[in-house]
Amino acid sequence: MGETDGDNISDLPPSAKLVFKVLEYDGPLTQKQIVEESMLSARTVRYALERLNEIGIVSEDIYFADARQSLYRIIEPEPMAADGGESTKDACCAE
Repeated sequence: MGETDGDNISDLPPSAKLVFKVLEYDGPLTQKQIVEESMLSARTVRYALERLNEIGIVSEDIYFADARQSLYRIIEPEPMAADGGESTKDACCAE
């Protein structure tokens, strides 16, 4: 899982780790769906999503089926080049 801004997923509370795993396995979900899958309370899921969002691991998007809800998904890290520099995608296309 990666480090971002000095925070690491291993530093998060167990509830945030569980929410991360639910999103990792079951893909983009609404908060209500995360509550159902994780069997955590809605308040605990809200707190976990806030923590995951603070360190840049989870993004919040509009859920088009019901605009009153948000859709949460894991942010995929940018691939790094073998030397630790820019990703190969950016390096090959830059002029």
